[in-house]
Amino acid sequence: MLFQRLLAVLVSSPVLLVSAQSPSERPKPAFQYQSEGIAVPPASAEEPRVPVFGPESVRAARRYLEDGALSWVREKNCINCHTTGPYLSERPALSPLLGPPNPEIVADFADSIPEGPAKEVEKNGLRYISGSWTAIWCALGLAEWDRHVTGKISPDTDLALRQMMSRQSPDGSFVSYGEVEIPHITTDFELSLQAARALRAAPDWLAALEPGETRDRVDRLKAWLRTAPPKNDFDRVLRLQLGHYFPELVTAEEREKALALLGSKQHEDGGWSTRDFSAVEDWHYQMSDTVTRLIASLPDAADPESDPYLTALAIVLMRQSGVPAENPRIRRGLGWLKREQRISGRWWMHSLYRGNYHYITYIATAQALKALSLCDELPDVSDSVASSDEEP
Repeated sequence: MLFQRLLAVLVSSPVLLVSAQSPSERPKPAFQYQSEGIAVPPASAEEPRVPVFGPESVRAARRYLEDGALSWVREKNCINCHTTGPYLSERPALSPLLGPPNPEIVADFADSIPEGPAKEVEKNGLRYISGSWTAIWCALGLAEWDRHVTGKISPDTDLALRQMMSRQSPDGSFVSYGEVEIPHITTDFELSLQAARALRAAPDWLAALEPGETRDRVDRLKAWLRTAPPKNDFDRVLRLQLGHYFPELVTAEEREKALALLGSKQHEDGGWSTRDFSAVEDWHYQMSDTVTRLIASLPDAADPESDPYLTALAIVLMRQSGVPAENPRIRRGLGWLKREQRISGRWWMHSLYRGNYHYITYIATAQALKALSLCDELPDVSDSVASSDEEP
């Protein structure tokens, strides 16, 4: 099988297991994901690129998403922002092209809905509402499942959304605490935007929401998102996504400025770089030495190379803003993505968090498939069933 062939290459060539390593990086794992019947080799910059992007490489990408999420559910049993979260937030919408998503993942999300009232915690002298980001990914995944798989709101999703909103901060935002994980636990705006997306994704949930505390919380979230000052350029371009989900919260002028900013950061090779959108210290209100040292020690720290996550996200943002798929910037970005897929199906990206498992590779892969689908560039492989023993 493809993963076994890749694993053999990696194991037989020790140099391939060693990427540029910073002092803050942790020991390299034997597998990126592993469970019974699943053995996904480590993510590596040295993994060969696909000879041709097409149905075979898309089947491999689908298998990678399935195996990673299944492994995490079976071995870790927690919702996170880098594997099961992106799986259930993005995979259901791809069902017409990739086939149905795995029900084992949604069952785990339903079992993981936060229970009881939200709790305040104190860390480093600051007070937070605990579990906000976990509650957001849980609610978002369930809402996207309902939207694209069943077509109607479920009691589990309703409960998850209400539990999510109960973990809102007093000012209307959602705040992450602890060590930052770029890109999905970064600024308060990014996290709050994910919560807003969950509200919009749930079929008819907002329209049916009666007056009361939860409705008031939704109004506070929208008010905060409308006026929140951007922390960095990442926040500025994310207003395009806010405008997609809640057009009334973003003015035409803000949209045009965000599109211009996004376009100005495209590289000559057609891609974009996540690190171009914020100074290291501005990703989060409290950056750890682990993250800052890792990013500063990357070989391209002074002039970041294009990466698949921001390249895909840029395409998604433009398409969600009505930019046609034939736009030259989008075409160049699509060309970059097609050239950069690896033979395992993944889109390789160096972690901007710890530098060992490189889970950002999973996030980037999910986002790349979304970008390609929004441009009608994703082949239809729904006639073959994804499984851990599929031969691409």
